[in-house]
Amino acid sequence: MRRNSSSFVGLIFLLSVFAAAQVVAPVEIKDPALRDLQTKNIEDLKVVGQEIVSSSFDFPFYLSRKLDIDEKQQQAADQRSLRFDHYNGKTVLAITGNYYAAYSAEKLSTDQRARETFVHVVLPILKIAVPRFQNNRAVQGYALEISHHVLGKVMNVSMERPENLVVFLPQNAALKLLSAKDENAQQAALLEGQTLLNAAPVTIWLNGEGSKLAGNPPPAEATEGPQNPSPQVGAEIVNGSDGHASEGRSSGPVPSFPKSSRVREMPEPTPPPRDTSPQALASLQGANKEVVGTMLKELDPQAHFVSYAAPSFVAFRQGVYLELSLNSALPETATGSRYKLAAFAFDEHVAHLVRPVLGYFKGEPQFDGIGFSTNIHLPGKAASSNPSEAVEFFFPFSALRCYEKYDCTGQQLIDAGTVLINGERVSLDLQIAEGGSGR
Repeated sequence: MRRNSSSFVGLIFLLSVFAAAQVVAPVEIKDPALRDLQTKNIEDLKVVGQEIVSSSFDFPFYLSRKLDIDEKQQQAADQRSLRFDHYNGKTVLAITGNYYAAYSAEKLSTDQRARETFVHVVLPILKIAVPRFQNNRAVQGYALEISHHVLGKVMNVSMERPENLVVFLPQNAALKLLSAKDENAQQAALLEGQTLLNAAPVTIWLNGEGSKLAGNPPPAEATEGPQNPSPQVGAEIVNGSDGHASEGRSSGPVPSFPKSSRVREMPEPTPPPRDTSPQALASLQGANKEVVGTMLKELDPQAHFVSYAAPSFVAFRQGVYLELSLNSALPETATGSRYKLAAFAFDEHVAHLVRPVLGYFKGEPQFDGIGFSTNIHLPGKAASSNPSEAVEFFFPFSALRCYEKYDCTGQQLIDAGTVLINGERVSLDLQIAEGGSGR
């Protein structure tokens, strides 16, 4: 009897550890309000995580805090993904994961690829998560980011690249989607949210063909009169985190995603061109002398600044960038083409400097971005037999801030910037250059 009891306790312990492995620990969340919300709902989050990993998908799916990595890396990577976060000013349940389906770029358009991942991954996850949090007044919506893969050809060479789908639904739209009686009602609910594919807006048509709602009149605007209660998902009684049933009343309508995302607005006035004259560059150099000097002193141990090339403001592509000259010493194993060396330099050196460097330039700097100019060196090899490669990464502040907040991947940062190798502009795909070892 004691042996059976011990086995049962052990099983319960393993299940609790397994469930916790899908949920971000509250202590890791910096925002006090979000941390408190994570703590209060930790048991519900564990249940959702356990149900997701127990679900069956057409292709392997993993909850993950890191996107765009290969499956072998994923199996050993941190899979704690479920947490509360802010998205477009709303408090949402955020879920990220990697779906190892590879779609043909020739057979499926961007909209169709987004639809496939939505139908086969996002929708099943929403069916698990929404009933658990539909009555939680603090949860205003759901934001899911799922990475899948695309098969295509570049110059007749087959390649596989990641593609990230983001789906945001306000709470009320999520309830409408899951309680809809037909496809048109589902489509209308989905259009209340936002979908992005590699950060570009995309429309998911559930019928797989395109809009059938174009001829329908737009939904009536909200009035000040009494509104119909939000639909409930499933039964009228929903189990809470304590295991007891709670009344399935609606928490009231939640504001839908801002209409400005779907309504064409007047374009913002074009900002005046940046002054790139020598006088303007010299003025910036003087105004930032103290902060740049502090940065050089404090970051040199990890940045390996070039001693004879001080940071300077340079004009580049109608903008002004602070150019930092570095030395990137890569391991001897990092051999290969110049593209592979550039990718390693970014992954192993430059990417680790982005957040520390941005810490010195808060607010609105009077220049456009940071340029990381690095000389790549492989130790143990003579310079004559292995000349160094000069790689320059110019990143605008908008992309740097996105990466700083973990809203963009390293690849998205590179795509938003400019990469030069030995003075020539190049396209750099990290996964292809590194032979499939994604970041």
